[in-house]
Amino acid sequence: MGVSEVDEIDVHDISPMAWRLLRVAAGYGQREVEVEIDDIMQAHISMLENNNRSLSQERLDVLFDLYHSELTDEQVCVLVSNF
Repeated sequence: MGVSEVDEIDVHDISPMAWRLLRVAAGYGQREVEVEIDDIMQAHISMLENNNRSLSQERLDVLFDLYHSELTDEQVCVLVSNF
């Protein structure tokens, strides 16, 4: 199996707007993410989406995987590359 475009995405290069759009497109509210992922609070999501703070590599990867699990590769690539 080859490497997909999604596999090439560096989570540190995702813009705050794209993070927000990924969350919404995946069908999550900020508080719902807090319930789904241990050690991530609604405030962390808000700060990430408002460009006030980033999360650790591990948390960004888990968050990205959560959103990606609800979206197609094409949807993820379009949101990340256009926003």
